[in-house]
Amino acid sequence: MIRKIAHLGVAVKDIEETEKFYSDVLGLKIHDRENLKEIKASFIPVGDTAIELLQSTTPEGVLSKFIEKKGEGIHHIAYHVDDIEKTLEDLKAKGIPLIDEKPRRGAHNSKVAFLNPKGTYGVLVELVEPDKNH
Repeated sequence: MIRKIAHLGVAVKDIEETEKFYSDVLGLKIHDRENLKEIKASFIPVGDTAIELLQSTTPEGVLSKFIEKKGEGIHHIAYHVDDIEKTLEDLKAKGIPLIDEKPRRGAHNSKVAFLNPKGTYGVLVELVEPDKNH
C-alpha cells in the first residue's frame, strides 16, 4: 500500500520568499515549479523525499483559508502508493472518510487523492501515485 513519504506539503504566503530560505539558508535546490489550478507549487528534494511549497493564487482558495485559520506551515503529508484506486477502495472499506472518492491529476501528472483529517487523527493525508513517465 504505502511505499514511502512522497513529500511534505507546506502552505506559504509568498513562495518566492520562502524558496530563498530553503536555498540561501538551508542550501537546498529548487527542483521544479508548477502551477496547478489555484496553487503555485515548488518542489525541493531532501534525500528520498521532498518539501512541496504551496501558495494559493486566489484569496478564496483552500490554501488561503488554511493560512488564515492556522497560519503558514505544514499542510499535509503525502504518501507514495503503487495503486491509488485500490488504496482508496481499501481505506473506504476500513471506514476512513475520503475527500476524493476518485483520484485527480496532481503535480508531475501524478494521480492524487486526499483523506479527510477527521479519519486520520487531524492530519491531512495525500495519496500520490506518480506518473510512470516522470
